[in-house]
Amino acid sequence: MSGEAAWDLVNGGSDETGRVADWVAGAARITVLTGAGISTESGIPDFRGPQGVWTKDPAAQRMFTLQAYLADPQLRVRAWRNRRDHPAWVAEPNAGHRALVDIERTGRLRALVTQNIDGLHQRAGSDPSRVIELHGTLSAAECLSCRARIPMAEALDRVAAGEDDPPCARCGGILKSATVSFGQPLDPAVFRAAQEAAADCDLFLAVGSSLSVQPAAGLCRVAVQGGARLVVVNAEPTPYDGLAAAVLRDPVGELLPRLTARLPAA
Repeated sequence: MSGEAAWDLVNGGSDETGRVADWVAGAARITVLTGAGISTESGIPDFRGPQGVWTKDPAAQRMFTLQAYLADPQLRVRAWRNRRDHPAWVAEPNAGHRALVDIERTGRLRALVTQNIDGLHQRAGSDPSRVIELHGTLSAAECLSCRARIPMAEALDRVAAGEDDPPCARCGGILKSATVSFGQPLDPAVFRAAQEAAADCDLFLAVGSSLSVQPAAGLCRVAVQGGARLVVVNAEPTPYDGLAAAVLRDPVGELLPRLTARLPAA
């Protein structure tokens, strides 16, 4: 579909939403890519949106940059406080997360690829074996020297006990959340699984992502080149809107249940 034709579906109302709902109901293999926009309605702010973490405080991005994190002990202290106070610990899955579980229960979900680190998909009921966490998880901490992993709760207990920047208990190295920072490569096996899921689907839903971070955003093109329809569900324009068969702007938590409403009973 041309960029102009795709634009006709933007903000088009119930007719276009119904058309995409028909695609969801008729698809045999659906791969979903989710970004921060699916979790904002659960109280977890995104990064680049109007109320995003980095929009409000551009300096906060340094906490997510590997080189700065390694070089600046005071930045690590701030990062540990940020992890301790992260809204993910009290957030609950919303209707958008649950709608994706509905797709899975009908046997149509090829994979759920997420850029999020909050674990809300699994808490909503998504099968962990079908969730591909491209950017890692906040639920664990990892040593940047020996790669030892511990539960994040264990590391945060040490912070609560007075260790502002807890080192690795095994080798004394620097601990960080088991998430992918800027300047840190994706796990090759994880990304390969995401590429395979994008190439092996007939419908690719990009949900709540600005599609501005590579290589995750490039999965949209992988899907289209493999013959899939691309649907972008995001409040703001993305670089891949012109490649999409439909672009929908309604809030994710409202829209996804409408897109799954025509699925047969599981």
